[in-house]
Amino acid sequence: MHRRIAKGLAVVVAAATVAVTPAVTGASASPGAETATAARITWAPCGTTDPQGVRAECGLLDVPLDYSRPNGRKIQIAVSRIRSTAPAKDYQGVILALPGGPGNSGLCTSADCVPASVGDAYDWIGFDPRGVGSSVPALSCDKDYLNGPRPEYVPWSRSIEQTWLDRSKSYADACRVAGGALLDHMTTLDTVKDVESIRKALGVGRVNLYGISYGTYLGQVYGTLYPKTVRRMVLDSNIDPRRVWYQAALDQDVNLERNLRMWFEWVAKHDDVYHLGKTTNQVRQRWYAKQNNLRTAPAGGVVGPAEFTDIFIIAGYFQFIWPTLAELFASSVTDPEAELLVAAYESSFRPANDNTFAAFNAVQCTDTRWPRSWNTWRRDNWRTFGSAPFATWYNVWYNAPCLFWPGKVSKPVEVDGSKVESVLFVSGTLDALTPFEGSLEARRRFPNGSLLAEIGQTTHVNSFNGSPCITSAIADYLATGELPRRKPGNQPDATCDAPPQPDPTPSSPQASSPGVGDAAVLAPLHAVRR
Repeated sequence: MHRRIAKGLAVVVAAATVAVTPAVTGASASPGAETATAARITWAPCGTTDPQGVRAECGLLDVPLDYSRPNGRKIQIAVSRIRSTAPAKDYQGVILALPGGPGNSGLCTSADCVPASVGDAYDWIGFDPRGVGSSVPALSCDKDYLNGPRPEYVPWSRSIEQTWLDRSKSYADACRVAGGALLDHMTTLDTVKDVESIRKALGVGRVNLYGISYGTYLGQVYGTLYPKTVRRMVLDSNIDPRRVWYQAALDQDVNLERNLRMWFEWVAKHDDVYHLGKTTNQVRQRWYAKQNNLRTAPAGGVVGPAEFTDIFIIAGYFQFIWPTLAELFASSVTDPEAELLVAAYESSFRPANDNTFAAFNAVQCTDTRWPRSWNTWRRDNWRTFGSAPFATWYNVWYNAPCLFWPGKVSKPVEVDGSKVESVLFVSGTLDALTPFEGSLEARRRFPNGSLLAEIGQTTHVNSFNGSPCITSAIADYLATGELPRRKPGNQPDATCDAPPQPDPTPSSPQASSPGVGDAAVLAPLHAVRR
C-alpha cells in the first residue's frame, strides 16, 4: 500500500510538468513595434522521451523584455507543438494552452496533456511563460527556500510572525538580485503580449485558446486586448477579475475550509476503511493532533506542521485524490516513524527549486498594488482565520514577499470581453481555488460567451476530471463552435451533475490511485495555487 500511495502522488506531479530544454533557439526578433514582422520559431524534436509517439516539437521565441522598447533586450519563451493528426478537411487550426499558476510550466510534449477529444483536430501549442521553466531567463531566487521543515504557518506568537516576515523580506531581496530588470516585466499583461507574439510567430490570423485556472485570466485579458484574433476559447476555473490578487487569497481560504471539511466528513463516512473517527469533528481533531505532534518532532526531520498542511490541503483542490490522502493520513497516525508521510513529501511535495514560487510572486506582486501595511494583512487574515483556519496562514506566507517585492507595480487591465465572438466558460460550483462567482463575473463581461457549470463539483480545473458530460460538451464546442444557448440573468447556461464522491472500498475502481490521465493538466502538488 505504501508504495502505491507514493507512486500515485508522484504520478500526479510528474505527469504535470515537463522539464524541457528546447533543442534549438528561435530566430532573432525583428526590430520594430508590435506591428512589425514577427519573429519565427525554429522547431526541432523536444529533448524528452516520447513513449506515445506524438513527436512533440520545441523551440525558443525571442520577445522583448519590455514591449515599450521593442528594439531593446530580448528574452526567450519556450514553446512546444504537437501537430494535428486529423485529415486536412477536419483540421481546426492552432489551439494555444494557457497554463495555471502563475508560475506553472505550460510546455506540452506528450499526449497526456492533450485531451483526447480535442487534440486530433488542432495543433496543440504549449509554452512556459516568461521567467518560468525552460524560458530564458528562468527566475530563481533561493532554491532551498521551500525545503522543510519550515516554521509553522499560524503565527501563534510574535516570534513566529517575525520569523516569517524576515524570511519573506529575505526572499524578496534575493529576487531583487537574481531577477534584476526582469522583475519589472513579469505582469499578466506582459505574458498576454507574449501570447500574441506566439500567435504571430505561428503565422496564423486567428487562434483558439484553452485556459485553465490562472490561464483563464490570461484568456480574459487577451480577449480584451486582441478580441478579433480569438476564434474559440475555453476557460476552465475562472479568476474573478475584480479580486486580483489580495482579495482572491482571502476568498480561497474560506472556500478551501468548506472543501476540507467535506473531505473530513468523507473520511468519517468511511471509518471502516481508514479508522480515523466516525464523525467529522473526530477526524478533524485527529488531523490537528497529528499536526501538533510534528511541532517538536518533524517526521523524518523534514515534515513539520507547515509541510503537513502542504500535503493535505490538496484535498480541498481535487476530489479524485481523497482516497490517496486518507490512506496517507491513516498511515501517519499508525506509523510512529511516519515513513509513508516522509516518502510522499520527498517524492511529490518537496520542490526541486523555487522557480514556480518565484514566478508566482513576480506576477502577483506586480500585477496590482497589495496592501502596504502589515497591520492590514494581520487584521484581515486573523479575521478570516476565525472561520477558515486550515488555509489562511498557508496562503499569507506564500504571498508575503509582496510586502517587500522590488518589481514595478502596474494596474490590472479592465477586462472587457464584449468584442470576443465566442467563449465557453467551465466551472465547478464548489471550486475553492477559483470560486464559482468568478465564472459568473467572467460570463457577465463576455456577453457572447456561455457558462457550463458542474453542480457540486469541488475539483479544480474540472474539465479534466473525466466527467463525460463536461468533456463531451467541450469537445462539441471545439468541433462545431456552437455554445449552449445563453440564458437570461446571472446563472449558468448549461449544467452537469458532478460524479459521485470517490468510493474507497477495495471492490471499487475508484479505490486505486489516480492515473496519468487524471493528472495530465495539473501543476505540481507543491505548486498548485490557481
